[in-house]
Amino acid sequence: MKTQQPAWSPGEDFKKSTRLYQWMLKYGYTSYDDFYQKSIEDIAWFWDEAVNELDIEWYEPYKETLHLEKGIKYPDWFVGGKMNVVHNALDKWALNSETKNKAALYWEGDNGDAETYTFADLYAKVNACAHGLEELGIEEKDVVTIYMPMLPETLIAMLAVSKIGAIFSPAFSGYKAEAITTRVNASEAKAIITADGFYRRGKVVAMKEEADRAAAESPSLEHVVVVNRADREVDWDDSLHVAWNRLLKNENDYKTKVTNAHDPYMIIYTSGTTGKPKGALHTHGGFPIKAAFDAGICMDVTDKDTLFWYTDMGWMMGPFLAYGGLVNGASIVMFEGTPDYPEPDRLWEIVDRYRVTHLGISPTLVRSLMKHGEQWIHKHNLSSLKMIGSTGEPWNPEPWRWLFEHAGKSKVPIFNYSGGTEISGGIFGNVLVKPINPVSFNAALPGMDVGVFDEQGKSVKNDVGELVLRQPWVGMTNGFYKENDRYEKTYWSRFKDTWVHGDWVIHDEEGFYTITGRSDDVLNVAGKRLGPSEVESVLVEHQAVVEAGVIGVPHEVKGQEAVGFVVLRPDYEPSDALLKDISDHLNDKLGKALAPKVVHVVSDLPKTRNAKVMRRAIKSAYLNEASGDLSALENPDAVDEIRELGKSASLS
Repeated sequence: MKTQQPAWSPGEDFKKSTRLYQWMLKYGYTSYDDFYQKSIEDIAWFWDEAVNELDIEWYEPYKETLHLEKGIKYPDWFVGGKMNVVHNALDKWALNSETKNKAALYWEGDNGDAETYTFADLYAKVNACAHGLEELGIEEKDVVTIYMPMLPETLIAMLAVSKIGAIFSPAFSGYKAEAITTRVNASEAKAIITADGFYRRGKVVAMKEEADRAAAESPSLEHVVVVNRADREVDWDDSLHVAWNRLLKNENDYKTKVTNAHDPYMIIYTSGTTGKPKGALHTHGGFPIKAAFDAGICMDVTDKDTLFWYTDMGWMMGPFLAYGGLVNGASIVMFEGTPDYPEPDRLWEIVDRYRVTHLGISPTLVRSLMKHGEQWIHKHNLSSLKMIGSTGEPWNPEPWRWLFEHAGKSKVPIFNYSGGTEISGGIFGNVLVKPINPVSFNAALPGMDVGVFDEQGKSVKNDVGELVLRQPWVGMTNGFYKENDRYEKTYWSRFKDTWVHGDWVIHDEEGFYTITGRSDDVLNVAGKRLGPSEVESVLVEHQAVVEAGVIGVPHEVKGQEAVGFVVLRPDYEPSDALLKDISDHLNDKLGKALAPKVVHVVSDLPKTRNAKVMRRAIKSAYLNEASGDLSALENPDAVDEIRELGKSASLS
C-alpha cells in the first residue's frame, strides 16, 4: 500500500516547543511511539508523572497511585489523596498575585451581550454562590442538577457545587421536562439551577417552565434556583423558587471543602439508545485530571492560551472546556448562541475577537458552514489559532480539507479527538509531535492501552475491529450511578477484563487509526462490514451533497443494505437525473454490491445542538421503530420528514 502524504507535519522547532515533547524529553524520549509504549507498560508510574506535570495540588498527598483490590472495573486512583477540583481550577490562580487579574472566562451571548471574568472575579462569585447553596441546605454529597444555557452563572454554579463538596449533574439546555425529570429522579437531586430563558437566533427560548414541570414529578427536589437571563415574566412559588441573586449576597471567603480524590463531583448522563440514560459517575481526581491532561499535554493548552469549544454544558465537552482550560490556567470562552447567527461568520468572529488559540468544533458543524462558502472565514483574522479540535463523530475527507485549508491556511493542525463521556476525554487524538492525515487519528493517547480486536478477542490490523481498552486510566467512570450491573454489562461483558468501547476501528500499517462508526451502526452487507462513515464520505464527495447520513436496513438476501439520506447544497434541486448521478458515483466508488440502492434527499439530518448527527434517530424513524431517548435533538422536524419517507418506502 502506498504511503499517504501527510496533510500536516510538525516542523522541528514547533515539535520541540510543545508541552508533550518537552515532557517526553524529561524521560529521555524523542519518539512518541516509544513514549506511548512506556506509558502503558507502567500506568501507575505514568499517571503519577502526569499529575506532577500538570502541577495538581493536594491537601494531603496520595500514598499509592493505583490500587486494584476491587479489580480492573473499579480502580482506586490516588489512594489516600485529598484534593478539590475547584482549588486546582480556580483558587490557586485567583490567590496568586501574578495570575489573579488574568481573564478566566470570556462570555458572549446570542444577542451580543458580553462579559469578562478574571480569576479573582470568578473566585468572588463562586465563594458567594457556595455560601448561598449552603444557606439553602445543600450539603456534601447532595446532587444539584444544572439545567442551564452557556452563561457565566453556569460555570459559577458548577464550581460552587464542587467547592462545598456536593455533586453537580449537568443537563443539556435543550431538554424538555421529561428528559430532565428522568435525570433528576435517577440522581435524586436536591435542587435544580436553571434560567428563566435564553436567547437563540434572536428569539427568547423559555426554560424555567420545563424545570417546573420536572420539579412537579421529582420528590427529591427541594429548590429551583432561577437565573434571570431573559427578563421574562414567570410564575413564582416562594416555597420552591429561589432567585439566583439571592444566593450571591455573601462574597466573603469560603474555605473550599477538602474532599478525597475518589469522592464524586459530577454525574453526567448519556442519552441511551433505548431505556433510561446512563449516569457516568466522575470524581475530583478523575475527570478534571484527564481533561486537563488531554487539553494541556496533548493539545498544548498553556496558561497563555484561550480555549473555546462550541458545546453545551450538558455534553461531556462542556465540562472538558471548563476543566481542560482552567486547570491549565488558560482562559476559556463560553458562547450562548449559534455559529451562523446573525451571519454565517459568527464563529470566526468570536475566534477573531477573543484571540482564540484552541477552537473545538464538530464535523457536522463544518459541513453546515461549508454551504455558506469560505468567504465568511476570510473576513476574519484567525492568526491566533494554534490548533483546531474536532470531536463528536467521524470526518469525511472533503469537509476536513475545507476546514484545514480555509480556517487553518493549511498550517494549523486539526486535532481529531475521540473518546466519550465515560472516558473523561480522549482515547485517540492527533498528537502534535507526529504527522497528521485527514479523517484519521495519528495516535492512541498516552496512558490509554488501546487494542483492536476481532470477534474472538484477537488483535487485528488493517481490518475493522472492536475498539478495546486493556487497562484502566485516570478519568474512567466510577461505574454508573446506582447501576453498576448495567455498567459491567455495557463495557465488560464481552472479553475478560477488557473494556469494549463500542466503536469499530481500523489500525493501519502506517500506525493511523480510523473510526468507521459505532458497533451498533455498522452495516453487514452480504457478509462485509461497512462503516456508515465510509459511505457518507463517498456521498459528500459528490458536488451536489453537503451532508449525508447512512443507515442499514434489513434485506432478505444481503442481510442488510445501506440507505442514504443527503442534504443538497443550496444551488442544487432534487431531480431523478441528480439522484441517478449520485447513484452512479456510489457504484463507481463502492461497487454495486455495497453501494446504497436508495438515496433520499432531505431538508436536514437529525442533529444534537452541538451538531452531531444522530444516526439512530434516522434509523428508528425510517423503520418506524421505537426511538429511545431523542430529547437531545435540536431539530425534531427532521425525524418526522424521515419517518414519512420510511412509510412511503414500506408501501412501495
